[in-house]
Amino acid sequence: MATPMLEGKKIAILVESEFIPEEIAAYQQRFAELGATVHLMSRLWGNQSLRFVSDVDAVGKSLEYLDVSIDFQNVDINDYAAVIVSAGYTSVRLRYFEPPEGCPLSPEQSRTAPAVQFFAQAMANPKIVKGAICHGLWLLTPIPELLRGRKVICHEVTLADIANAGAVYVPSASGIVVDGDLVTGRAGHDVGVFIDAIAQLIIQQDAQPGQKGELVEAKS
Repeated sequence: MATPMLEGKKIAILVESEFIPEEIAAYQQRFAELGATVHLMSRLWGNQSLRFVSDVDAVGKSLEYLDVSIDFQNVDINDYAAVIVSAGYTSVRLRYFEPPEGCPLSPEQSRTAPAVQFFAQAMANPKIVKGAICHGLWLLTPIPELLRGRKVICHEVTLADIANAGAVYVPSASGIVVDGDLVTGRAGHDVGVFIDAIAQLIIQQDAQPGQKGELVEAKS
């Protein structure tokens, strides 16, 4: 068993329906092996818990279900060593917002989505490692200044949006790019290397408090 290098750390994973089961299982298993506690969380809309359903990307593939009982709006984000936006449709669904009653819809209102604000709070704290894989960076595009100048990798589907927000796309053979306190991954199947890069950065930040990591290409 791996040395519990993340003993006592808490990892927040944002999830929603059309999640990738293998990705979520990897977070739960690998971070637990490293000694960390994984908290799956989402927007629960006032419910005690919600059940989310997995994606179906192949004919005959069975659906899987995920019960989530933590609403990210009810946690202290500063309690977490890392906040991760999972792949699949998490970022798409969690960007939903309600326009103020009686006000016409405007692009600026997209910044008010609770999950967008939650991840923005994480971005404001350099001690929290931020992770976004595949479509995950879509959760930041409503606040483009958070991406402007950041070196990232993402899925090709989101590349135009991420570039329009001002991020700098960096090709990576490993599918992972680390820029300071932000770890990005190209696709859900890169989750193993993605987790290792996040764990390494948490350990580095503990060893050198107050210092941000250097841009690296994670090794597979």
